[in-house]
Amino acid sequence: MLRWVALVLLVLLAALQFKLWNGHGGMREVEALRRAVSRQQEENDRLRERNQALAADVEDLKHGEQAVEARARAELGLIKPGEVFYQVVEPPSTTSAPPADDGTH
Repeated sequence: MLRWVALVLLVLLAALQFKLWNGHGGMREVEALRRAVSRQQEENDRLRERNQALAADVEDLKHGEQAVEARARAELGLIKPGEVFYQVVEPPSTTSAPPADDGTH
């Protein structure tokens, strides 16, 4: 009789352990959810920093004439009346190829 009770308890313990590790809400699922939460927090932090930078840009553009002017110059290439615009164009890089062998040597 004691053997049967021990066997039933052992089977019950094994079933509970299986459910703990593999069942719905088990340790594997909890760990996967922790990783997902961690990834989402990193993404949220990155987006929060981006939003702060964009908010600072908006604030500069609303209240700062210099910011508008700097952006117009950099992105649109605008100049003030009386200014002269110079564009420096780099020559294309020439890679020296070895002389062709014409077979005369």
